[in-house]
Amino acid sequence: MPYPIQKKLVVGISSNALFDLKKEDDIFINEGLGAYRKYQVEHREDFLKEGIAFPFISRFLNINDVYSDEKPVEVVLLSKNSPETGVRIFNSIKHYKLDISRAAFMSGKTAYEYIPAFNISLFLATDEKDVQLAMGAGYGAGRIIRTEIVDDSHIKELRVAFDFDGVIADDEAETIYKEQGIKKYYEYETEHSGDALRPGPLADFFKKISFLQKLESKKESKDPTYKKILKTAIITARNAPAHERAINTLKEWGVSVDEMFLLGGVEKKRILDIMKPHLYFDDQLSHLDGSIQNIPLVHIPFGVSNNKDE
Repeated sequence: MPYPIQKKLVVGISSNALFDLKKEDDIFINEGLGAYRKYQVEHREDFLKEGIAFPFISRFLNINDVYSDEKPVEVVLLSKNSPETGVRIFNSIKHYKLDISRAAFMSGKTAYEYIPAFNISLFLATDEKDVQLAMGAGYGAGRIIRTEIVDDSHIKELRVAFDFDGVIADDEAETIYKEQGIKKYYEYETEHSGDALRPGPLADFFKKISFLQKLESKKESKDPTYKKILKTAIITARNAPAHERAINTLKEWGVSVDEMFLLGGVEKKRILDIMKPHLYFDDQLSHLDGSIQNIPLVHIPFGVSNNKDE
Protein backbone atom coordinates (compact mmCIF):
# COMPACT_ATOMS: atom_id res chain seq x y z
CA MET A 1 0.00 0.00 0.00
CA PRO A 2 1.45 3.42 -0.91
CA TYR A 3 2.71 5.58 1.92
CA PRO A 4 0.59 8.62 2.86
CA ILE A 5 2.32 11.90 2.00
CA GLN A 6 3.34 12.55 5.62
CA LYS A 7 5.54 9.43 5.49
CA LYS A 8 7.06 10.05 2.07
CA LEU A 9 10.29 11.76 1.07
CA VAL A 10 8.87 14.77 -0.76
CA VAL A 11 10.75 17.22 -2.98
CA GLY A 12 9.19 20.54 -3.96
CA ILE A 13 10.30 21.93 -7.31
CA SER A 14 9.74 25.26 -9.04
CA SER A 15 8.69 25.37 -12.68
CA ASN A 16 11.95 27.10 -13.64
CA ALA A 17 14.05 24.38 -12.03
CA LEU A 18 12.14 21.51 -13.65
CA PHE A 19 11.83 23.03 -17.13
CA ASP A 20 13.73 25.54 -19.27
CA LEU A 21 11.63 28.71 -19.04
CA LYS A 22 14.33 31.22 -19.95
CA LYS A 23 12.46 32.48 -23.03
CA GLU A 24 9.25 32.86 -21.05
CA ASP A 25 11.09 34.68 -18.24
CA ASP A 26 12.56 37.10 -20.77
CA ILE A 27 9.05 37.85 -22.08
CA PHE A 28 7.84 38.52 -18.55
CA ILE A 29 10.80 40.81 -17.75
CA ASN A 30 10.80 42.73 -21.05
CA GLU A 31 7.12 42.74 -22.02
CA GLY A 32 5.22 42.29 -18.77
CA LEU A 33 2.72 39.91 -17.20
CA GLY A 34 0.07 40.30 -19.90
CA ALA A 35 2.42 39.27 -22.70
CA TYR A 36 3.71 36.37 -20.60
CA ARG A 37 0.21 35.03 -19.96
CA LYS A 38 -0.73 35.41 -23.61
CA TYR A 39 2.38 33.54 -24.73
CA GLN A 40 1.87 30.68 -22.25
CA VAL A 41 -1.77 30.20 -23.21
CA GLU A 42 -1.03 30.34 -26.94
CA HIS A 43 1.79 27.80 -26.53
CA ARG A 44 0.09 25.53 -24.01
CA GLU A 45 0.47 22.54 -26.35
CA ASP A 46 4.19 23.21 -26.94
CA PHE A 47 6.25 21.04 -24.63
CA LEU A 48 8.93 22.74 -22.57
CA LYS A 49 12.56 21.66 -22.72
CA GLU A 50 14.11 19.87 -19.76
CA GLY A 51 15.45 22.14 -17.03
CA ILE A 52 18.51 21.89 -14.79
CA ALA A 53 16.83 19.71 -12.16
CA PHE A 54 15.06 17.45 -14.66
CA PRO A 55 17.71 14.65 -14.58
CA PHE A 56 17.47 14.51 -10.78
CA ILE A 57 13.65 14.61 -10.66
CA SER A 58 13.12 11.94 -13.31
CA ARG A 59 15.50 9.52 -11.56
CA PHE A 60 14.15 10.41 -8.12
CA LEU A 61 10.67 9.41 -9.27
CA ASN A 62 12.07 6.13 -10.64
CA ILE A 63 12.52 5.03 -7.02
CA ASN A 64 8.76 4.42 -6.96
CA ASP A 65 9.15 1.96 -9.83
CA VAL A 66 11.50 -0.16 -7.71
CA TYR A 67 9.39 0.16 -4.56
CA SER A 68 6.06 0.05 -6.37
CA ASP A 69 4.00 -1.08 -3.38
CA GLU A 70 5.18 1.67 -1.02
CA LYS A 71 5.86 4.48 -3.51
CA PRO A 72 8.06 6.21 -0.89
CA VAL A 73 8.91 9.40 -2.81
CA GLU A 74 6.93 12.22 -4.34
CA VAL A 75 7.51 15.48 -6.20
CA VAL A 76 5.24 18.49 -5.76
CA LEU A 77 5.29 21.41 -8.18
CA LEU A 78 5.48 24.83 -6.47
CA SER A 79 4.86 27.35 -9.23
CA LYS A 80 4.47 31.11 -9.50
CA ASN A 81 2.32 30.55 -12.58
CA SER A 82 -1.42 31.02 -12.40
CA PRO A 83 -3.58 27.90 -12.88
CA GLU A 84 -4.33 29.13 -16.42
CA THR A 85 -0.71 29.56 -17.47
CA GLY A 86 0.25 26.43 -15.54
CA VAL A 87 -1.61 24.26 -18.03
CA ARG A 88 1.51 24.22 -20.22
CA ILE A 89 3.60 23.02 -17.28
CA PHE A 90 1.35 20.04 -16.65
CA ASN A 91 1.10 19.27 -20.36
CA SER A 92 4.91 19.05 -20.35
CA ILE A 93 4.87 16.88 -17.21
CA LYS A 94 2.47 14.52 -18.99
CA HIS A 95 4.61 14.55 -22.14
CA TYR A 96 7.70 13.43 -20.21
CA LYS A 97 5.64 10.86 -18.24
CA LEU A 98 6.65 12.31 -14.88
CA ASP A 99 4.52 11.04 -12.00
CA ILE A 100 3.74 14.50 -10.61
CA SER A 101 0.13 15.13 -9.67
CA ARG A 102 0.21 17.66 -6.82
CA ALA A 103 0.92 21.36 -7.32
CA ALA A 104 0.50 24.85 -5.92
CA PHE A 105 -0.06 27.61 -8.51
CA MET A 106 0.49 30.95 -6.80
CA SER A 107 -0.19 33.54 -9.54
CA GLY A 108 3.06 35.44 -9.03
CA LYS A 109 3.66 34.77 -5.32
CA THR A 110 6.12 32.38 -3.74
CA ALA A 111 4.73 29.15 -2.28
CA TYR A 112 7.26 28.63 0.52
CA GLU A 113 4.59 28.98 3.24
CA TYR A 114 2.95 25.79 1.96
CA ILE A 115 6.09 23.66 2.21
CA PRO A 116 4.97 21.96 5.48
CA ALA A 117 1.48 21.33 4.10
CA PHE A 118 3.01 18.97 1.52
CA ASN A 119 5.59 17.51 3.95
CA ILE A 120 8.40 18.79 1.69
CA SER A 121 11.94 18.01 2.90
CA LEU A 122 13.71 19.82 0.06
CA PHE A 123 12.56 22.79 -2.02
CA LEU A 124 14.53 23.41 -5.23
CA ALA A 125 14.23 26.70 -7.11
CA THR A 126 16.25 29.02 -9.33
CA ASP A 127 14.99 32.18 -7.60
CA GLU A 128 17.40 33.25 -4.83
CA LYS A 129 14.74 35.23 -2.93
CA ASP A 130 12.32 32.28 -2.83
CA VAL A 131 15.04 30.03 -1.44
CA GLN A 132 16.09 32.58 1.18
CA LEU A 133 12.48 33.00 2.32
CA ALA A 134 12.11 29.24 2.68
CA MET A 135 15.41 28.96 4.56
CA GLY A 136 14.46 31.88 6.80
CA ALA A 137 11.28 30.04 7.75
CA GLY A 138 13.33 27.00 8.73
CA TYR A 139 12.67 24.83 5.66
CA GLY A 140 15.28 22.89 3.70
CA ALA A 141 15.82 24.68 0.39
CA GLY A 142 18.45 25.20 -2.27
CA ARG A 143 19.01 27.50 -5.24
CA ILE A 144 19.91 25.70 -8.43
CA ILE A 145 22.62 27.58 -10.27
CA ARG A 146 21.94 27.93 -13.99
CA THR A 147 24.41 25.75 -15.90
CA GLU A 148 24.36 23.79 -19.14
CA ILE A 149 23.39 20.18 -18.49
CA VAL A 150 23.61 17.30 -20.95
CA ASP A 151 21.90 14.27 -19.46
CA ASP A 152 22.88 10.65 -20.17
CA SER A 153 19.25 9.54 -19.95
CA HIS A 154 20.07 5.87 -20.53
CA ILE A 155 21.85 5.77 -17.14
CA LYS A 156 19.17 5.15 -14.51
CA GLU A 157 21.32 5.52 -11.38
CA LEU A 158 20.57 8.60 -9.24
CA ARG A 159 23.69 10.15 -7.72
CA VAL A 160 23.35 12.80 -5.00
CA ALA A 161 26.35 14.48 -3.32
CA PHE A 162 26.49 16.76 -0.29
CA ASP A 163 28.96 19.05 1.39
CA PHE A 164 28.91 18.37 5.14
CA ASP A 165 29.25 21.51 7.27
CA GLY A 166 26.52 24.08 6.65
CA VAL A 167 24.49 21.58 4.60
CA ILE A 168 23.95 18.27 6.40
CA ALA A 169 25.28 19.53 9.74
CA ASP A 170 25.12 23.07 11.09
CA ASP A 171 27.97 25.57 10.75
CA GLU A 172 29.41 25.28 14.28
CA ALA A 173 32.77 24.03 13.01
CA GLU A 174 32.91 26.52 10.12
CA THR A 175 32.34 29.34 12.61
CA ILE A 176 35.35 28.26 14.68
CA TYR A 177 37.49 28.07 11.53
CA LYS A 178 36.37 31.50 10.26
CA GLU A 179 36.76 33.26 13.62
CA GLN A 180 39.82 31.52 15.10
CA GLY A 181 41.74 29.91 12.25
CA ILE A 182 42.72 26.42 11.19
CA LYS A 183 44.80 25.52 14.28
CA LYS A 184 41.99 26.30 16.73
CA TYR A 185 39.56 24.55 14.41
CA TYR A 186 41.53 21.28 14.57
CA GLU A 187 41.92 21.59 18.32
CA TYR A 188 38.20 22.23 18.80
CA GLU A 189 37.10 19.39 16.51
CA THR A 190 39.51 16.95 18.18
CA GLU A 191 38.26 17.93 21.63
CA HIS A 192 34.63 17.53 20.50
CA SER A 193 35.14 14.51 18.23
CA GLY A 194 32.63 12.46 20.22
CA ASP A 195 29.95 15.18 20.19
CA ALA A 196 27.50 14.99 17.31
CA LEU A 197 26.96 18.22 15.42
CA ARG A 198 23.50 19.74 15.31
CA PRO A 199 21.43 19.07 12.17
CA GLY A 200 21.92 21.46 9.26
CA PRO A 201 19.34 22.75 6.77
CA LEU A 202 19.27 19.57 4.66
CA ALA A 203 19.51 17.08 7.55
CA ASP A 204 15.91 15.91 7.15
CA PHE A 205 16.30 15.33 3.40
CA PHE A 206 19.65 13.62 3.92
CA LYS A 207 18.34 11.29 6.62
CA LYS A 208 15.36 10.25 4.51
CA ILE A 209 17.38 9.64 1.36
CA SER A 210 19.90 7.71 3.49
CA PHE A 211 17.04 5.44 4.58
CA LEU A 212 16.29 4.71 0.92
CA GLN A 213 19.99 4.04 0.37
CA LYS A 214 19.84 1.44 3.18
CA LEU A 215 16.89 -0.26 1.46
CA GLU A 216 19.00 -0.38 -1.69
CA SER A 217 21.85 -2.05 0.18
CA LYS A 218 19.46 -4.65 1.61
CA LYS A 219 18.14 -5.41 -1.87
CA GLU A 220 21.68 -5.82 -3.14
CA SER A 221 22.63 -8.18 -0.28
CA LYS A 222 19.59 -10.38 -0.95
CA ASP A 223 20.01 -10.35 -4.70
CA PRO A 224 23.62 -10.10 -6.00
CA THR A 225 22.27 -9.40 -9.50
CA TYR A 226 20.40 -6.30 -8.32
CA LYS A 227 21.90 -3.04 -9.55
CA LYS A 228 21.43 -0.15 -7.15
CA ILE A 229 19.67 2.92 -8.55
CA LEU A 230 20.72 5.34 -5.78
CA LYS A 231 24.17 6.50 -4.73
CA THR A 232 24.83 9.06 -1.98
CA ALA A 233 28.12 10.78 -1.20
CA ILE A 234 29.61 13.38 1.12
CA ILE A 235 32.33 15.58 -0.35
CA THR A 236 33.88 17.65 2.43
CA ALA A 237 36.94 19.82 2.96
CA ARG A 238 37.39 18.08 6.32
CA ASN A 239 40.34 15.72 6.75
CA ALA A 240 42.08 14.05 9.70
CA PRO A 241 41.82 14.79 12.57
CA ALA A 242 38.51 16.65 11.91
CA HIS A 243 37.08 13.64 10.07
CA GLU A 244 36.22 11.79 13.27
CA ARG A 245 33.50 14.21 14.38
CA ALA A 246 31.77 14.04 11.00
CA ILE A 247 31.77 10.24 11.04
CA ASN A 248 30.56 10.12 14.66
CA THR A 249 27.75 12.56 13.81
CA LEU A 250 26.46 10.27 11.06
CA LYS A 251 26.77 7.29 13.39
CA GLU A 252 24.75 8.98 16.14
CA TRP A 253 22.07 9.96 13.61
CA GLY A 254 21.92 6.35 12.44
CA VAL A 255 22.67 7.21 8.81
CA SER A 256 25.34 6.31 6.30
CA VAL A 257 26.49 7.12 2.78
CA ASP A 258 27.89 5.05 -0.06
CA GLU A 259 30.97 7.23 -0.48
CA MET A 260 32.72 9.86 1.64
CA PHE A 261 35.57 12.07 0.44
CA LEU A 262 37.76 13.89 3.01
CA LEU A 263 39.63 16.33 0.79
CA GLY A 264 41.57 18.61 3.12
CA GLY A 265 42.08 21.33 0.52
CA VAL A 266 41.90 19.25 -2.67
CA GLU A 267 39.50 20.85 -5.16
CA LYS A 268 36.03 19.33 -4.99
CA LYS A 269 35.85 19.64 -8.77
CA ARG A 270 38.27 16.69 -9.04
CA ILE A 271 35.74 14.40 -7.37
CA LEU A 272 32.65 15.91 -8.99
CA ASP A 273 34.07 15.50 -12.51
CA ILE A 274 34.42 11.76 -11.91
CA MET A 275 31.28 11.10 -9.87
CA LYS A 276 29.01 13.37 -11.96
CA PRO A 277 26.18 13.68 -9.42
CA HIS A 278 22.71 14.75 -10.53
CA LEU A 279 22.71 17.28 -7.68
CA TYR A 280 25.58 18.61 -5.59
CA PHE A 281 24.74 20.71 -2.50
CA ASP A 282 27.20 23.20 -0.98
CA ASP A 283 26.81 26.24 1.27
CA GLN A 284 29.82 28.08 -0.22
CA LEU A 285 29.45 29.71 -3.62
CA SER A 286 33.24 29.58 -4.06
CA HIS A 287 32.88 25.78 -4.38
CA LEU A 288 30.24 26.14 -7.10
CA ASP A 289 32.16 28.08 -9.72
CA GLY A 290 31.80 28.00 -13.49
CA SER A 291 34.71 25.61 -13.97
CA ILE A 292 32.43 22.76 -12.85
CA GLN A 293 30.66 21.70 -16.03
CA ASN A 294 27.59 19.54 -16.69
CA ILE A 295 26.72 19.06 -13.00
CA PRO A 296 23.60 20.59 -11.40
CA LEU A 297 24.93 22.71 -8.54
CA VAL A 298 22.75 23.75 -5.61
CA HIS A 299 23.65 26.60 -3.27
CA ILE A 300 22.43 26.35 0.33
CA PRO A 301 22.39 29.95 1.69
CA PHE A 302 23.03 29.07 5.31
CA GLY A 303 25.19 30.17 8.20
CA VAL A 304 28.55 31.88 8.50
CA SER A 305 29.58 31.17 4.89
CA ASN A 306 26.67 33.30 3.66
CA ASN A 307 27.03 36.24 6.03
CA LYS A 308 26.66 39.32 3.80
CA ASP A 309 28.82 41.33 6.19
CA GLU A 310 31.79 39.03 5.76
